[in-house]
Amino acid sequence: MAEQGFTALTRGHSAQVEASLRRCLDGLAEVVPKPVHAAAAAAVLSGGKRLRPLLCVTACEELGGVPRPALYDLAASIEVIHAYSLVHDDLPCMDDAELRRGRPTVHVSHGVAVATAAGAALIPWAAAWALEAAMRLARTDDEARRIVATLLEAAGAGGMIGGQALDLLAEGASLTEGELAGVHGLKTGALLAASLEMGAMAAGASAEELAAVGEFGRHLGLAFQVMDDVLDATGSAEVLGKLPSDADFGKSTYVLLLGVDGARERAASLVDRGLAALDAAGLAAPMLRSLASFVIERSR
Repeated sequence: MAEQGFTALTRGHSAQVEASLRRCLDGLAEVVPKPVHAAAAAAVLSGGKRLRPLLCVTACEELGGVPRPALYDLAASIEVIHAYSLVHDDLPCMDDAELRRGRPTVHVSHGVAVATAAGAALIPWAAAWALEAAMRLARTDDEARRIVATLLEAAGAGGMIGGQALDLLAEGASLTEGELAGVHGLKTGALLAASLEMGAMAAGASAEELAAVGEFGRHLGLAFQVMDDVLDATGSAEVLGKLPSDADFGKSTYVLLLGVDGARERAASLVDRGLAALDAAGLAAPMLRSLASFVIERSR
């Protein structure tokens, strides 16, 4: 499914996610200096696929939940975490990127110190936003705790941050495919899987359903990263909205290990394994399946 298909599939939810993100940033404006808020807003409201929040909402809907304002707020908290991670990933001490989503990165447009502060401010703000939403969604305090814990664990040292650290430490090293999958399973896959799991929890999913969407998400996250490597190797800055950079830092990529065609095949295989997890749990989930197709067919 191309970008147009993704837009059509998610049109019913995108506006609500965007509205929640704006409310979230409006609240932040009341507690941080204007330059920090401006940088945070640039990070969060600069567009993007919004894949993670849309996966959260879609998972809830596919498992029998009803989308409502609290769900969109929960989904928005995931995107805020993702946005902060991009701000920090782009810093000169990390990936030193100058272009993101077709625009100067936050540290280029707002300065390194302000960008660093804005990214840091978004972390607890997203956690508080998620907690408030989870308390409105969940039937019990324990359910709310589990939803928020899923987000924080995926975003923390055992997930996204840990993956970023491993990615930085691996610069100049030749990783095996298994080692590379370990890095990106944390850096990319953990938060993407958590997005689905949080939506499933909001719908009151069974343990079997929750395990299935989590496994689906982990495979989908790796497939997403494999396709990122393919697009970095084959796309232009104009199409991607960013400058390809992994090769410049001597990082191992799926394209270096498998070639472009082999990497595309690996992405398709990972999606198939994710879909098999849904099949095993008896989940039809047509919208999730369509989103999985988007991951391997996208051009940016």
